[in-house]
Amino acid sequence: MHRTIHLHWFRSRMLIALLDAGLVLTAVCAVLLWQAGSLDYMVPMAGTHAGSLAAGIFFINAANGLYAPRQRRSGWLLKLRAALALSMALALTYAIFTFLPTQFGQRDAVLAAAMLAVSAVMLRRAHVTHIASNPRRRRTRALIFGSGEAARVVGHTLTAADPDVQIVGYFAGPNERDPAVPGGEILPANRSLIETARQLGVDEIVVALTERRAGSMPLRELLDCKLQGIMVYDLNSHFEKRLGQIRIDYLNASWLIFGDGFKQGVGRTAVKRAFDIVCASGLILLASPVMLLASLAVKLDSRGPVLYRQERVGLNNTPFQVVKFRSMRQDAEVNGQPVWATNGDSRVTRVGKLLRLTRIDELPQLFSVLSGAMSLVGPRPERPFFVEQLTREIPFYAVRHSVKPGVTGWAQVRYQYGATVADSLEKLQYDLHYVKNHSLMLDLRILVETVQVVLTGKGAR
Repeated sequence: MHRTIHLHWFRSRMLIALLDAGLVLTAVCAVLLWQAGSLDYMVPMAGTHAGSLAAGIFFINAANGLYAPRQRRSGWLLKLRAALALSMALALTYAIFTFLPTQFGQRDAVLAAAMLAVSAVMLRRAHVTHIASNPRRRRTRALIFGSGEAARVVGHTLTAADPDVQIVGYFAGPNERDPAVPGGEILPANRSLIETARQLGVDEIVVALTERRAGSMPLRELLDCKLQGIMVYDLNSHFEKRLGQIRIDYLNASWLIFGDGFKQGVGRTAVKRAFDIVCASGLILLASPVMLLASLAVKLDSRGPVLYRQERVGLNNTPFQVVKFRSMRQDAEVNGQPVWATNGDSRVTRVGKLLRLTRIDELPQLFSVLSGAMSLVGPRPERPFFVEQLTREIPFYAVRHSVKPGVTGWAQVRYQYGATVADSLEKLQYDLHYVKNHSLMLDLRILVETVQVVLTGKGAR
């Protein structure tokens, strides 16, 4: 189910992005063709300008969240993002088409027409995003079966994370005595679960019972609901579907053992390795000028080596050396004791702050991807000292080492930089989802979302 969700997400977002880029490309090429008079003259003279603009529009929209899934956000925030995206797009258009060849007819007319075309496409994208965010849209009607702490957590996550869901109420379990949800939201107990679901037009039920002893779970009624076309989810399936995470506090080993996922066969391994080699090679070629400038900046900014090597734990708990551009002072750990990086860490150099903000310090890890020690996408590799500590304190932490660590990952694009045990637990919940459901489509989705994270500096430290 979850692989299908990620496949649908990738296809829908990519189709939207390609449509926008195609509209820009078509409109601008039409203007250029009108000026040039023929394709033979237009393509070599200005074709690259139109292509560059179309690619730039994708990155601008991605950075401003105009391709992100629907979220609860104010109309003013959406308008602000749209205005910022439009301003950036017009500035990019001006910069690109100012450099049209001098012999290319009326350059001012082409520039004006290109900016008009870009404005139309950007306003269309903002309008479509606004429609998608309209709270009056038909929403999924969800009933939460339970009234205790687990039900309260489910209600909170649904309200905060999924604007497409409307909670119709809480149906208390037969053995629940101490409700943790508002009393006014608990549904009357004078009807059965199936009768209540029918009356309220429920689309799905989330089973969130705190008490699960004999008699607490009306299996026959839940089966009747499912036979009536109502989706029924347990706690773990709910969190995985809505948030893309596997919650540790409600997890038991049997759910992992007998559930779907964890398919790591020879075919998947071969596809992932080929994907890593192709993408890492291309990214190294594209980023080589940036890495050269970063090396020079690190060397001039502070004493010490350009590259920083550190032992990390990889696949099957095998240690390896991770390589990054040095972003801290050489004496960052003078006593040899590993220390979590913190927000505004004084050990970070001036250049290091920029490298971390833009994630440029991670680029040398692409060579670890080529060598096979890492993958392009996977859980973040941790130091042996922290792995030993976290394995003792957090259940199922060792599961994340059943796949190769990655340069980017599901936890990195879903959660900010982790600097405590509590942060590590939150990130593990996303890592478990990745390990359980990883596929080529999920890897591609993570790479697309990484673009937005890098361009916005989200979660950098």
